[in-house]
Amino acid sequence: MGRGASLLRIGVAYVIAVAAGLAWLTWGPDTGRLWLDGLIADLIATLVVFAASRIYGNSSFYDAYWSVIPPLLTFYWWVAADAKVDDARWWLMMAVLLAWAVRLTANWIRTFPGMHHEDWRYPMVRAKAGRFEFAADLLGIHVFPTLQVFAGLIPVYVVATRAGEPLGWLDVVAFVVGVAALALETIADLQMHRFLATRTPGQVMDAGVWSWSRHPNYFGECGIWFSMALFGFAAHPGAWWVFSGVAAMVAMFLAVSIPMMEQRSLERRPEYARVVERVSRFVPRPPRKMPAERTPV
Repeated sequence: MGRGASLLRIGVAYVIAVAAGLAWLTWGPDTGRLWLDGLIADLIATLVVFAASRIYGNSSFYDAYWSVIPPLLTFYWWVAADAKVDDARWWLMMAVLLAWAVRLTANWIRTFPGMHHEDWRYPMVRAKAGRFEFAADLLGIHVFPTLQVFAGLIPVYVVATRAGEPLGWLDVVAFVVGVAALALETIADLQMHRFLATRTPGQVMDAGVWSWSRHPNYFGECGIWFSMALFGFAAHPGAWWVFSGVAAMVAMFLAVSIPMMEQRSLERRPEYARVVERVSRFVPRPPRKMPAERTPV
């Protein structure tokens, strides 16, 4: 199946998924809690995408869901709450969230080659699950990321539904952090695209921002969610629980995503071991000098 036909099928699946979630929000029983209504709709849409993944035997159907749903869910909360929230804070936050969603979705569309491709981690997860591969596919590959992103949206929900706190210096900090994180992700992606287009067999990426962090894209992703948490804290001072989502994101990247990526890189490219010695794992900082690179006194 060609790339265009593959993207069309994924797009149709997303339209059906969003329609199913919207149907719940429109005609389903009212729980009396906007966040819970949104969560149920989010999970219903996730199940639709999961069904499409199983039909086509490709769990990468889910990949773009990570960035497509958050702006839609956020606008639903904002409209449904009608809480007369601070428009300046709301639009500053949404500028970051929308830019992040468009950039990440566009990058996925640009790099997705077609239905013949599936993220290498998904077959590994299913294979390790053995006879429980259906549950691993549903819960580990589809439902868990949905819950992860939903946790990241907790502060966004606060901003969308809570009025009363005027715009302040913390909102400015949140916006600057969000823009910086977005810039880092964008630069990291552009540099990686150029590298992949010209690399030689076995060559590893250790230039540009990738010389300061082995996973600058992941660090930037966490920066986006930290920005959302700061906006939420500005709207609800003292609510430290708004940082739970970004804490979960950092834990996921450090405990799951990065170790899997590191192991695969070391197995496929032995030279990557030297990168591990010199370049920070996550937080960007100047690369360490190896003994042979140090200038003699």
